[in-house]
Amino acid sequence: RFYEELVSHGILKPLTAPVEGLVVREGSCNYVAPQGISSVVNYYLKQSGADVSYEQHVTHISLRDGRWEVSRKAGPPELFDVVILTMPVPQILQLQGDIVNIINGRQRQELECVSYSSRYALGLFYEAGAGIAVPWAAQYIPDNPCLRFVSVDNKKRNIESPEVGPSVVVHTTVTFGQEHLDSDPAEVQQIILSHLERIVPSLPKPSSIKCQKWRYSQVTKAVPSCPGQMILHTQPLLICGGDGFTRSNFDGCIESALSLAEAVKPHL
Repeated sequence: RFYEELVSHGILKPLTAPVEGLVVREGSCNYVAPQGISSVVNYYLKQSGADVSYEQHVTHISLRDGRWEVSRKAGPPELFDVVILTMPVPQILQLQGDIVNIINGRQRQELECVSYSSRYALGLFYEAGAGIAVPWAAQYIPDNPCLRFVSVDNKKRNIESPEVGPSVVVHTTVTFGQEHLDSDPAEVQQIILSHLERIVPSLPKPSSIKCQKWRYSQVTKAVPSCPGQMILHTQPLLICGGDGFTRSNFDGCIESALSLAEAVKPHL
């Protein structure tokens, strides 16, 4: 029902653009978000009516008179009745305060088992009218030590327009991401560009480039038995979830969200 709703509102559309090397599982259907994956998040935030604060770096979670005191890098601490954590699992384990002792031995062991792949993403942005002369919208690259995926993003999303410049997105291999996790970003960018030039030599010079490191890209090993969520403390409720408790695709995120919602309902 989630896919049907998102498709009916134009947030998702079935993927129709040619993607070389895409492995299609029997009975599955692939979708694309024409306005980017953030449009899916923004749709649900708007539906929720929530008042959202961005750029809040949480550092400590502690008990204060039957509520949770949440501290952040900038600004005073705030009190909450319920706290739901959905950041990558290693970042949950880095939090300070009472949460350190609240996570019991078995839970900590299960959380420490979770692992993620690391990658770099590179975005190349072009002026309107620039031509990207390739026969595909995206391509999986099976045998390059650096690059795993290249996409002409506006073509993949099927939103080509003479008024908007095209963009190319590149994802590196897991091995490359791991090996260069702490390398100088400018150096990494040049290595990626040199490989890209050999794979797609016809690419014009971009007007701008953005290199992004994903330290926690995709879950390679989830919490054992993939429960969708884990209750760390009942009264007041402290609970964690996300793809680290299922798997790294949209279905996995929805499964965790439903599991979290059922656990939180009795506390509202």
